[in-house]
Amino acid sequence: SMFGGGMGGGGFGGAGPSCGMRRSASRKPNPTVNNVPFALEDLYSGVTKKYKITRTVNGQQQQETVTVDVQPGWKKGTKVTFEGKGDQRQGQLAGDVVFVIDEKPHPHFKREGNDLVFSQDILLTQALCGFAMSIPTLDGRTLRVNIGEVVTPGYEKVVAGEGMPMRAGKGKGNLRIKFTVRFPKRLTDDQKRMIKEGLKDTA
Repeated sequence: SMFGGGMGGGGFGGAGPSCGMRRSASRKPNPTVNNVPFALEDLYSGVTKKYKITRTVNGQQQQETVTVDVQPGWKKGTKVTFEGKGDQRQGQLAGDVVFVIDEKPHPHFKREGNDLVFSQDILLTQALCGFAMSIPTLDGRTLRVNIGEVVTPGYEKVVAGEGMPMRAGKGKGNLRIKFTVRFPKRLTDDQKRMIKEGLKDTA
């Protein structure tokens, strides 16, 4: 939703004190902005949160509870506006209260647009020979991914449709798995010979 207009309801006509008074009476104060952080799991599945807001109306404090319905796939920076729920001075319009969605850091995933990025350390033998890995998803499943190809520098494994939901039910982004290959610190002469023998005919 959008911020309310800063002016409204003013009369038209020539300049003069009465015209200025009408504009002052219809002025809207700046919105009250609250940044609210959400776990990535909540932004994936959607969640409903209630918040107490305190507003000053004609010098008197009032409390009210508002409900923020976070939809699956919402991104950092999404705004939820409650029009007229902010402070109100005598003779003026009530301001708005704005909640700005923020995203808490996640221990396993990084969000890039509608994609989720998962970083995985692997051994050199896994990079060359392949392996299977299990990834816990944001909705509580366990995703098993088989890596059958050689993992070269900069390679990403893309799992289609396992990213963040897109708004308006337009599917999901992708899961992108990035790899860091851990090389052995030393090799014996026998190990070096076996590697040379095994890889001699590869391109």
